[in-house]
Amino acid sequence: MSAVVDTTPTPAPAARRNPLRRALPFIILLALFALAAVLAPLVAPYDPNAQNLLGRLKPPGTVARNVHYLLGSDELGRDLLSRLVWGARVSLLVAVLSVLISGVIGTVLGMLAGYLRGPVEMVVMRVVDVFLSVPAILLAIITVAVVGPGLLNVILVLALTRWPRYARVAYGQTLAIAGRPYVRLSAFMGAGPFRVLFRHILPNILGAVTVVATLEFGLMVLFEAGLSFLGLGVQPPTASWGAMLSTGRNYVATAWWIATFPGLCLFLLVLAANLIGDALRDRLDPHSR
Repeated sequence: MSAVVDTTPTPAPAARRNPLRRALPFIILLALFALAAVLAPLVAPYDPNAQNLLGRLKPPGTVARNVHYLLGSDELGRDLLSRLVWGARVSLLVAVLSVLISGVIGTVLGMLAGYLRGPVEMVVMRVVDVFLSVPAILLAIITVAVVGPGLLNVILVLALTRWPRYARVAYGQTLAIAGRPYVRLSAFMGAGPFRVLFRHILPNILGAVTVVATLEFGLMVLFEAGLSFLGLGVQPPTASWGAMLSTGRNYVATAWWIATFPGLCLFLLVLAANLIGDALRDRLDPHSR
């Protein structure tokens, strides 16, 4: 007598069914960074640029002249915690705006190249190939060195050097969707190219573009920190994690906290952004599921 085999599929664990639940701690961490950045004037205990030379290089937990340095002070006696909070505002502002601008430019150009084909495809994709053939950080350093440092320049430079990645993804997704019956029927019924692109194609590729944007977010934070570390980003006295790292390297042996805490913030923010991006990819990509 043959045994009966139960072919009922075993339900997947909740964490595997919903990758975003797995990334929930990092979503909360990213939300805390964003909240601190938005509420920086309320969260920061002191003025980030207020100097106190009698309280310079104080270790964490020190009180000097009625100022409680919870995370220590830097070489000018400025409160490190306050500068970290305001530095989060700079990093998140640069990351959000550069990702938004580069995402819009790259997605639109990629969709146009994938749908219109012909000369538009040739020009756009060759420009993409040229940009992708040069390391992004090197291109950003050269461009900022030419146009000059500053918050606005950093945002624009990062946006204009990172759009090709979005264009490549949007181009491939558009090629895959443009031949589907409902898209061809819409064009046959008289819909113009822009209506087809933004009504039928864009909603179907938005998931892939969102995943790229999430992964690019962490990279933009690192790029801004790298440019500020080299003196090409946000200029003093504005608080920036990269600039704080650059200063802290001179005091590693005597004041380890100046470089340690900005580096830890960078590590946690980029880690959270990347893991959230991985979770979104698993959630939105049917092949990953």
